[in-house]
Amino acid sequence: MLSSLDGEYSSLGQRVQAARDRAFVGREEELGFFRSALGTDASFGVLYVHGPGGIGKSALLRRFATEAAAAGRRVVTLDGQAVDPSPAAFQAEAGEVLTGERVVLLVDTFERCQGLEGWLRERFLPGVPVGALIVVAGRNPPDPLWQADPGWAEVLRVLPLRPLARREGMALIEARGVASELREPLLEFAGGHPLALCLGAVVAAKDQGALARWTLRPDVAETLLEQLVGEVPSAAHRHALEVCAHAHTTTEELLRAALPQDAAPLFEWLRKLPFIETGRHGVFPHDVVRDALEADLRWRDPEGYADMHRRIHSHLAEQVRVAGDQDALTAMGSLFYLHRHDGETSHFQGWCGDGEVHEVAFHPDDRDQVLRMAAEAEGERSAADAAFWMSRQPEAFWVHRDTETGEPVGLMSWVRVSEPGAEELAADVLLRSAWAHVQATAPLRPGEYIALARAWVLPAYRGTSPAMDLVQWRAVSECLRADQLAWTFIAMRDPDSWRRYLRHHDMHDLAVRPRRGEETYGLFAHDWRATTAETWLARMSRRAPAGPREAPAAARRPDLVVLSRPEFDTAVREAMRNLSRPAALAGNPLARSRLVAGHAAPDPAQALRGLLEQAVEQVRDDPRAARYHQAVVTTYLSRVPTQEAAAERLGLPISTYRRHLAVGLERVAESLWHREVYEAAGRPGA
Repeated sequence: MLSSLDGEYSSLGQRVQAARDRAFVGREEELGFFRSALGTDASFGVLYVHGPGGIGKSALLRRFATEAAAAGRRVVTLDGQAVDPSPAAFQAEAGEVLTGERVVLLVDTFERCQGLEGWLRERFLPGVPVGALIVVAGRNPPDPLWQADPGWAEVLRVLPLRPLARREGMALIEARGVASELREPLLEFAGGHPLALCLGAVVAAKDQGALARWTLRPDVAETLLEQLVGEVPSAAHRHALEVCAHAHTTTEELLRAALPQDAAPLFEWLRKLPFIETGRHGVFPHDVVRDALEADLRWRDPEGYADMHRRIHSHLAEQVRVAGDQDALTAMGSLFYLHRHDGETSHFQGWCGDGEVHEVAFHPDDRDQVLRMAAEAEGERSAADAAFWMSRQPEAFWVHRDTETGEPVGLMSWVRVSEPGAEELAADVLLRSAWAHVQATAPLRPGEYIALARAWVLPAYRGTSPAMDLVQWRAVSECLRADQLAWTFIAMRDPDSWRRYLRHHDMHDLAVRPRRGEETYGLFAHDWRATTAETWLARMSRRAPAGPREAPAAARRPDLVVLSRPEFDTAVREAMRNLSRPAALAGNPLARSRLVAGHAAPDPAQALRGLLEQAVEQVRDDPRAARYHQAVVTTYLSRVPTQEAAAERLGLPISTYRRHLAVGLERVAESLWHREVYEAAGRPGA
């Protein structure tokens, strides 16, 4: 039965809002600013609220919405984590404010589209009618350019949101129904952090024994699990929380990959937790909860942490392999995010500035503008290289644009070459050096190609920056999604500063330093036939902070050999002669070929014997080759002592027998070569 109080509301939403109003405490200064702007004070039109996660920004904006509606103002709300960080998406959600003088626009979680800040200041807000009121709330303070501009300094008010005062914190947990004897310990634990106070109030309301567990003001991040997350329904629920903390964002699909059992109900449970937020690409925990879960599992169960890391890593690697061009960057960024605790990776990966710089495919109409930027970044001669390849492979280029201005700040190329012509070698000194290395070490085989990656980035965007994140994510995603890619070469300015990081990711410095104009470059190389993408990913996965005691099989696999066709044929003949000698087969070059590495048998000698026997049987599939098949089988599988004895058993003259045997071996080698070069060279994991 409904209480008499329920009769005061015409909808459940009104009742929810009334409860929020009763629980709202403090923030008098912020409310004062907002109320003055709603009234006659037109001294400012933009209110910028900022503070750490869980400090109460969303609650304050809900209160602002209530106050604005009560004042007769039209309210438009926008959640930065639910909108793509692009000008078009933002304007589609908030464009109504441009047509109404008394509209109030409330933008929450602005840190999720922080890259739009410059565009918002320079392009969107100048079109807002006088009389409208804009409130932006996010974790980061506003860019200093707001205050540096005399115009914006006059109409902008910045409000840093701080922890609640003690009396306000006490009022908050009292309004949340915390028993009087639990309030002081809870305040001592959480201080004035609203999220910790609210979550602690939930714990206290459900568990009257919580008093014994509160401690004297430890750091919230270190004790949040014990005090606020508390007991979870099962070990599976705990694992789901840990997966959610480790991954950048979690979907039901990712959860299923990491925890095959009951992924759907576990995902629904995650979504309902008070410290779990929902974004464009999945759910994620509040930063404090994420850090606490990560630290706890790494300390408590290093092996379990490493196993979870491998499962998530494997799933995200597969997402990269199957992603299209548009989705590749998101997938690659999520994969690299797993290595945010890896010192080498985190030094060169920022995972910052979401939306500040975005990538677009090169369009011929952009040519002049982009080449001017490239010349500004690295000089005219370097820009001439970009112009040369734009004319030949325009599809090999991506442009990185500043979201605020729309101006290009970076350019990346991924040039594919299988047999460079004389003009290309003469025009590009970097390609010339790369091709010389290929020819001197491991030449291309039929169908294979090399890729030369290069970037032109304005000085302000070099180093750890959103633009360089995009460059790296694109380059690696192209490597992992490629078919028939033999070599990758990456050209870098200031190569000495990149050497350690790139070596960490198995890109080797060729120790050549080609010059283009005033710039000196280094070339870093990786042979994907020797260290396959599967092995590269396994070694990358192994670099979890709490690594496994034993590396996965793929990570332990030695680098593979890359054989020319004559070397391959010689190895086949040698292996056939030693078909019954496992030790000799294990030492055969084929045992370290991509062909054998992709076989299901864990023992290379066993795998090689199986592949040879399969190839011999395939010779028989051609009825015209029956005599060749018989010669090979009689010689190598029937254990005759000599070729003369084999010829006698087959009833053939020795010269005819040897001709049949040679053709049979050629067919065996041809079958295996096709599998080595074409079938085993598909996408990783094929």
